[in-house]
Amino acid sequence: MSLPPDSSVNVSNLSAAIDALGLALYVKDAAGRYTHLNEAAAAMLGGAQPDRSDADMQTPATAGALRAADQSALSQQDTTLSEHSLDIGGKRREVVAVRVPLGGGALLGLWLERSERTRLAGDLQQALTQLEDQQRTNELLRGEIEGRAQQDGATRLVRREQFEDQLRREIDLSLREHREFAVVYVHVDPAPDGTPPQDSSGRDRVIEALGRLLRGNTRAMDAPSQLDGERFAVLLSGVGLATAHSRMEGLRRQCATQIVVRQGAALRFTVSMGVASFPHTSQTQAGLLHAAEAALAQARGRGGNHVALASIAFGGVPAA
Repeated sequence: MSLPPDSSVNVSNLSAAIDALGLALYVKDAAGRYTHLNEAAAAMLGGAQPDRSDADMQTPATAGALRAADQSALSQQDTTLSEHSLDIGGKRREVVAVRVPLGGGALLGLWLERSERTRLAGDLQQALTQLEDQQRTNELLRGEIEGRAQQDGATRLVRREQFEDQLRREIDLSLREHREFAVVYVHVDPAPDGTPPQDSSGRDRVIEALGRLLRGNTRAMDAPSQLDGERFAVLLSGVGLATAHSRMEGLRRQCATQIVVRQGAALRFTVSMGVASFPHTSQTQAGLLHAAEAALAQARGRGGNHVALASIAFGGVPAA
């Protein structure tokens, strides 16, 4: 960008056009004195006035930094783009600066302030750090309150062998008392698009968060269990297929909106679920688990973040 030597009219027109955007526009002469400032520039530069230089108004460090950037732009005789973090009028300002040589040592400057955006980003980062610390504290408190004798790993869910024992007992109870129960297979989906990548440590935090949500969404009579890695199972005692689907759909939504904080980064995750019920889906333990597995595969095949129901077997339910 270049302007003819008689550039005052052009600058005035340009200044009027960008005032509404809140951008700072100024012109300096060859001696570094301001010859034109719009309102935004005067405010951003701490009340700068025409016929004065940065050395007249700013600290030596700030004036030196601005003068060095001006000289660099003039020496290149081309439009330059730079970023500054400056103390002006006792306030820290983060700016992106464009400088355009006008000829004869004059210089046009256009500044965009990023201080507010930088502050908000810093506040968000601080909030995430505090949330991460609070999550660790809550986990320690839960560890002191909850008994771990029958719980497995960081998720503190029932062990796989206990899940299988309870499943056998639930089948016996169902056959004696003619009541339903449900089994749900749960799998953590890959990290959603547009979210920070999850390394093994981040994935562990996601698994722990899912364990907390499973405990919070099940009753004492139920049996949430981590089968292996990112794969879980839930036995919902005395619950039919429709009720199980409704409860797991609520859990799915909780997972999709959950924020897991690790090292100041907000991680998100989703899960896929397959729901089957006894005896309507299947009348055997092996058939029930196979149906839950097939429903889970269907949910994952739909792209994840989905709850799929196993089909109900034809031919009715046999008597106990």
